[in-house]
Amino acid sequence: MNTVRELHRREVLAGLSAAGLAAISAPALAKVPLLNTQAPIFYRFRIGGIEATVISDGPLDLGAPQPDIFKGVGKEEFSKLLSDNFLPTDKVKLEQNALALNTGDKLVLIDTGCGSQKLMGNDTGKLLSNLKAAGIDPKDIDAVALTHAHPDHCWGLIGEDGTRIFPNAQIHMSQEDFDFWTDVSKAPNDMLKGFVEGTRKQLLPLRERIEFFKDGQEFIPGIQAISAPGHTVGHTIFMISSQGKSLCNIGDLAHHHVIPLEKPRLEFAFDTDGRQGASTRIRMFGMLAAQRIPMLAYHFPWPGIGYLAKQAEGFRYYPSPIQTAL
Repeated sequence: MNTVRELHRREVLAGLSAAGLAAISAPALAKVPLLNTQAPIFYRFRIGGIEATVISDGPLDLGAPQPDIFKGVGKEEFSKLLSDNFLPTDKVKLEQNALALNTGDKLVLIDTGCGSQKLMGNDTGKLLSNLKAAGIDPKDIDAVALTHAHPDHCWGLIGEDGTRIFPNAQIHMSQEDFDFWTDVSKAPNDMLKGFVEGTRKQLLPLRERIEFFKDGQEFIPGIQAISAPGHTVGHTIFMISSQGKSLCNIGDLAHHHVIPLEKPRLEFAFDTDGRQGASTRIRMFGMLAAQRIPMLAYHFPWPGIGYLAKQAEGFRYYPSPIQTAL
């Protein structure tokens, strides 16, 4: 038995010595350069018989927390709310989650991102490249539905050279938003005047392709418009239904997945009517929570799909697990 142990010990030592020699004599591997690129950002799932694809236009950069982005919330309180939820406190970023729907008869895109403009940071304007990566050709899109006419939702309709990005698409939106965001006289300050001037360049050349939906109208089979004003005068959310399944695209009912849910009565700096926006948010969130309807939020963390539940005086957002197989 001792002889066997001694032989085994010698074999192990010999093996270690050989491995050490091999390591010394092996050539050093070259360092691999950093790629510094992200994978194309799209996410596909189903709503009954509808194939849905979330397409990112890239994140908006709001900079460091500032007082009164949410009315009445100071910089310190804003930073604490972020820190308490393990979020960066040096820079606030909001995603842009556009939604493509293939109903079988129609290919529909909800919201178009910022286009080529960089008003809100250099990471926007990725919608077209991500559509291509998702196998969706802009020429195949039959309809574009706009939740509202802010730059990050409709400035991706017309290219810098004046060409139509979605040349075969009918545009669906509320008349209230069209009238407001194409009328310079309704802009109370220079920032909003710039928004209106940019939106005019997007919407007026497409006027003959624009159809106005009404509150409650199923303007495309399976897609119902629901008026949700406050963030803009004609802000609209969309209830998408197929084969007994539903998803609500809530547009900009809330811009952040924590702060306006914990404190839903807060008014947002970019709301046209902050008080009305808060009232609409509470009413719609209450409906989604009570009926356990899944939702997609344009500015929530990627891909923005989840559920709302009542919590204390506000709500809590529960993101849905990402499915790795359809």
